[in-house]
Amino acid sequence: MIVPSPKQAIMDKFELQERTKKFHIDIIKLCSLFPRNAAGFEIAKQLIRCAGSVGANYIEANESMGIKILK
Repeated sequence: MIVPSPKQAIMDKFELQERTKKFHIDIIKLCSLFPRNAAGFEIAKQLIRCAGSVGANYIEANESMGIKILK
């Protein structure tokens, strides 16, 4: 089993932060392709909120463990 060095662990945390941000942006772009009707707006709104909560939960979890993440 390979144990990552502390420097690698920090790099991975920032990488995950960037990946969650990119995921949210990609979902917003995807939702712009939905039909412009009541159903499309409701689904897009819920999907965007869910995608945004991934990053928010990640930041909250790290702050509760005492790890400061750049916002």
